[in-house]
Formats: sequence, C-alpha cells, structure tokens
Amino acid sequence: MMLARVADSLYWIGRYVERAEHMARLSDVMLTATLDRTEAAAQVARIGLAAVGDTEADKVQNPYEAILALVLERDDPGSIATSLARARENARQVRDQITTETWERLNLIHLRMTDPDAPRAFREGSQAFLHDTMADLHLFKGAADATMSHGEGWRFLLLGVYLERAQLIGSLLEVCFGDGRRRAITDHFALTSLLRMSCALEPYLRVYTADMQPRFILEFLLLDEDFPRSLRFCTARIEEHLAVIGRNVDAGHADPERLAGRLRARLQYADMEEILAQGASAFIASVLDECAAIHQRVYETFVAYPLEQRLPA
Repeated sequence: MMLARVADSLYWIGRYVERAEHMARLSDVMLTATLDRTEAAAQVARIGLAAVGDTEADKVQNPYEAILALVLERDDPGSIATSLARARENARQVRDQITTETWERLNLIHLRMTDPDAPRAFREGSQAFLHDTMADLHLFKGAADATMSHGEGWRFLLLGVYLERAQLIGSLLEVCFGDGRRRAITDHFALTSLLRMSCALEPYLRVYTADMQPRFILEFLLLDEDFPRSLRFCTARIEEHLAVIGRNVDAGHADPERLAGRLRARLQYADMEEILAQGASAFIASVLDECAAIHQRVYETFVAYPLEQRLPA
C-alpha cells in the first residue's frame, strides 16, 4: 500500500489543480459578462462570486477587483495563485512519484502566477492570461495521463480531481438551482454563462441544440453519463478509482468505496421528475454532503489510519 504522505500529496495535487482550473473559468466568464451592462450580466457576476462564497454587493457591481484577487491574491486560500502554489508544494514533496513532464508543466504555471509582472500582465490581457492558465492546466492533466504509470499514485491524483470537480459543480448548481427563494435563472445570457462556467456549452448544445431551458441544464449537469463534468460522471470515476485503490485495504476498511458506490447509484438511477418534485435543493445538498463524507473517509482510510494498520502482522 502507498505511503500515507504520498497518497495525501497526490490527492491534493489533483484537488488543487482542478480548483485552479475551475476558478480560472469562473473568472473568465465573469470578465466576459462585465462587457455587458445589463441585469443578466450582473446576475452572472452574482452567480460566479456566490459560487466562491463571496456575496458582497459592491463586488457584484464592480467585479473586476474581486476577480483580480481571485486570480492572484496569495493570501486568499481560494485563489488560483494559492491553489497552484499548494499543488506545486505537494508535487515537490513527491517529486519521485510524478514524471518530469508533469512537474515541469506545474512549475511553469506556478512561476507565471508568482512573477512580479503577473498583475500587470493580467491587467493588460486578463482573458489571455486566464486562457493560457487553463490551457496549461489541461496540459498538466494530459501529461499526467500520458506519462505517469496508471497505478495507485495516478489514481489518488485523479480521485482528487473528480472529488473536487463534483463539489465545485455541485456548489455552482446549488447557487443557481438550490434555493427556492432565489429568483429562477431564465435569461438566455445567464444560462449560457452558467454552461460556460461548467465547460459545458458545446456538449450541452450537441444534446439539446439551442434550447436553453433551466430544467435541461440542471439535468445535463447532474445526470448526463458521458459529460466529464456532470455529477454522475464524476461520481462514477470516484467509485472506479476507489475500487482499485481499495484492493489493498482490508474489507472492513473499505468505507470510501461503499459510500462512493451508493452515491454513484443514486445519480445513475435518479429520475429528474422525482428530483424536481422533492426539490433540487435537497438533492444537490445531499450529493454535496456525501462528497464531503467520502473525502473524510478517504482521509481516515488512506491517510490518518491507525498505527496498527500500518504495521505488518
């Protein structure tokens, strides 16, 4: 079984890289919305900022400075710069477990973010800066898939990616659909922006053409089995990776896999009519709660497991 500290670092590399990419995409969509002075554009800013836990009214009215902080503020634990710094530090600690290609790509992104000229580069071409960041993060994931052995280490990294992705997309859906007291999102521009935040616009259009209906968008991001950012797809991958990792764990300590299997089945056999009848808020909240429980069990099983389990019999 892999050393706990190694599993922990690889898992968090996956989580931090996925978080940085998601934040870059949210920032890009919000910046695009600032070009339009309509109420729908303000709604996009509210969605994006609420999805990262920032609901201050003045930031919604003038989101640029909030976006700048979300990208480059090193004291903000949720910023892209902080996420990449933490991913790189974890990668440094397990340098022998990852390939040169993955290390170099992650190092290059980190250096761009910490460059003294980064704030100026962002102000002069903010969308190009974000697009380059997302492209480099895609290259990092591609390098990991193409050059790392697909053993335990790779699976812990991907487990982190998909668990983080499920929670981020779930949080975004909760902001948009999870609270009945909020005004429903019906504006075409806001709905399109929501899909862009989820990297889902083109895949959605291939399934539903140009029919921008809130119900269809919710169904696609929750239950589509082929789209790699839907909750159903993410939970299926979480179970898949845990099933393989769990082969080296005693049957009595396979709780993460059981929890993941139960969550995967809920989404696989979910009925949209039933979800809407009981309220999307309750369903999304339960998925997020179960993702948090899986994270906790992963830690208890693979990272903070009792000493007697670490020693050979």
